[in-house]
Amino acid sequence: MKDREPGADASDAGVSGDGPSRHSAGRSQKGRQAAARPVNGHGQGDAAQHKTKTRKRRKRRRGRKVFARDGLQPVAGGGQVETAIPPAQLKPNMPPAKPAPKLEQAEQVRRVPTAELPVFAALDLGTNNCRLLVAVPGRPGQFRVIDAFSRIVRLGEGLSASGRLGQPAMDRAVEALKVCSDKLRNRKIRNARLIATEACRTAANGAEFIDRVEREAGLKLEIIDRQTEARLAVSGCGSLVERDTDGVVLFDIGGGSSEIALIDVSRHRSPRLANHIVSWTSLPVGVVSLAERFGGRTVTREIFAAMVEDVATRLRSFDGRDRLSHVVSGPKFHLLGTSGTVTTLAGVHLELDRYDRRRVDGLWMDGLSVDRMVEKVLGWDFQQRVANPCIGADRADLVLAGCAILEAIRAVWPSERLRVADRGLREGILSELMADDGVWRRNWRNGQLR
Repeated sequence: MKDREPGADASDAGVSGDGPSRHSAGRSQKGRQAAARPVNGHGQGDAAQHKTKTRKRRKRRRGRKVFARDGLQPVAGGGQVETAIPPAQLKPNMPPAKPAPKLEQAEQVRRVPTAELPVFAALDLGTNNCRLLVAVPGRPGQFRVIDAFSRIVRLGEGLSASGRLGQPAMDRAVEALKVCSDKLRNRKIRNARLIATEACRTAANGAEFIDRVEREAGLKLEIIDRQTEARLAVSGCGSLVERDTDGVVLFDIGGGSSEIALIDVSRHRSPRLANHIVSWTSLPVGVVSLAERFGGRTVTREIFAAMVEDVATRLRSFDGRDRLSHVVSGPKFHLLGTSGTVTTLAGVHLELDRYDRRRVDGLWMDGLSVDRMVEKVLGWDFQQRVANPCIGADRADLVLAGCAILEAIRAVWPSERLRVADRGLREGILSELMADDGVWRRNWRNGQLR
């Protein structure tokens, strides 16, 4: 079954060019009243009588227009819609409804129906999640999602110990990818990019798994390198870096790896934020691999400190970590996190009864708030983490590993501001696909194609 698209029920039925508007009718009536008003104050009784007659005529005229003569009925919002009156019910003195006159050129401009817009798709198969976005272009630099899918598959489960993708994990991923394949087949896709990241990149049987996906799900996945992964993460977050910013450290804490990009926009700013990456690294550690090595269900403060130190050791070998030293201490520098770890902490911070992307994406958190959230989650046992609606059973054994990676990053690039992004590789893919296709260079105006 084809999913309903957002806005598919939008209609222009309320637009009508037939008959004067309420405002124009009001102006005409006021003109007639002014003509009948006595200039010198005499004849007030005549004026009152005329006003009463005018009101009655206006009422009859409105009733005749709406219900009898034009075959129109009022709809919510003050518009009108034609009614289908059977010929047998037409009275002899009721002429048939006249077709509405053609709209003026300005009124003929409509938002382009979704069915007429080019469709783009992005799929990201990571170590922990399988995610799909299908979207159409909107205003320059923006797009509108018309379909989406996300499922935790834990493809990298056991990978750090065995070096191979396990059979149950591959089965879960293939089933999720079949759902994605069905969604893509139901649409006419202009262009798509389907990527796989760290789990397939490092597993000894990663290439074999990619072949299986093509045979069973009909999808040809591309295993991208770490530099491409870091660039796509940056491309997906361009709109969250404000114009007066000097520098940003963007990080994406994944399941099997963590990408970090240093972005310098202190001198100039081009449309593509990825053009301003001055240094980047990809740590071969993520929430799944770190939790499997140190344990994720029972995490003492000593275990948590050991996880932080493990990540800190890897960061100390990152040669380009000081490339933003000229802006890090200034007020126009901040961290930008795109991972499930920071979105989870944001949900806990907001005390949400259920996760709400609209409230989380773009949220600013100060350093003290981040400290409090990490401390709160660290103080919970496994069942308390499960019980939190923004963590749940799927993330309860991974969230503290993510917090450890976050703390190691904050120690290297201390900042009083952290911006939370519920977006990442898929959004970066869509942004690049649409930009390369040139859809935003065409004559778009106020979301309308002219």
